[in-house]
Amino acid sequence: MCSFTPPAGLNPPRRPDPEAQEFLPETVNPNSMGSLFSSKSSGKVRCSHILVKDQARAQQLLQELQNGGDFAQLAKQNSDCPSKANGGDLGAFGRGQMVPEFDRAAFALEVGALSDLVKTRFGYHIIKRTA
Repeated sequence: MCSFTPPAGLNPPRRPDPEAQEFLPETVNPNSMGSLFSSKSSGKVRCSHILVKDQARAQQLLQELQNGGDFAQLAKQNSDCPSKANGGDLGAFGRGQMVPEFDRAAFALEVGALSDLVKTRFGYHIIKRTA
C-alpha cells in the first residue's frame, strides 16, 4: 500500500472550526475559506486602501464604491494616507506587516473584492485586494 503526503504548503484548505468563526472578520465567507489559506501559502497580498478618520465619511465612500465609484480616484481625493498619491496602492505585503485588524481583513478578501469598513487605531479603512 502506498501513501502520499503532499509537500508543505500544498495541503488542501480545511474548513474553519465553528468556534473560531467569532474571531474571523465579517468579510470572511466561511464557504470560501480557500482564499484565506491560499493567501497564507503564497505569503503576500497586494491591496489598495482609503483611510479616513470619520466613520460617517468612510461609510459614504464605501457606498460610492459599491455604486461603481473609481477606487483610485476616490483614494486620491479623500484618503488621509500618503498612499493616496498612488491611488491608495500599498503594494505587496506579508502577514503581520500591517496592524492586526487590517491584516485579517486584507488576507480574507478575494482578489478584486472590497472590504466593509475596517476600524484600526488610524481610523476607518476601505480595502481593495488587487493581487
